[in-house]
Amino acid sequence: MGIADDAVEIRAQGWRTLAALHGLIETTLEKALQAQFQLSVVEYTVLDALSRQHGWHMRMQQLARAAALSSSATTRLVTRLEDRGLLTRILCVDDRRGIYTELTDAGRQLLDTARPIHDEALAAALEAACEVDELAPWVQTLHAVR
Repeated sequence: MGIADDAVEIRAQGWRTLAALHGLIETTLEKALQAQFQLSVVEYTVLDALSRQHGWHMRMQQLARAAALSSSATTRLVTRLEDRGLLTRILCVDDRRGIYTELTDAGRQLLDTARPIHDEALAAALEAACEVDELAPWVQTLHAVR
């Protein structure tokens, strides 16, 4: 194996380790949010992203980027959350093709109730990851990021 091959393998190993950390965190969050609120991680992510708009709304494309979803997956997700009364869609007055999404009061209340559970589950997942030698450096890096 040459130097270039070693570099590729090192990057691949780093990526696999990062993916393992992501999987651990996502699984822990999913279990906690589903058990108590019937929310998936991505549904929580959408509600959280909308809550950070401080009274404004988001275009569907912005929401898709925030949730790391395709446009069609975002549309399906928004429809599910809208059916649950957690968010609403608003047509853009300037551009009839544009659709905005914003939280309803029920969505905000659910998010406010779910946020502490999410945060506790995240802390627990990171703590568990610290016990795994390969994952601990990644967790330390996360804690160092401001």
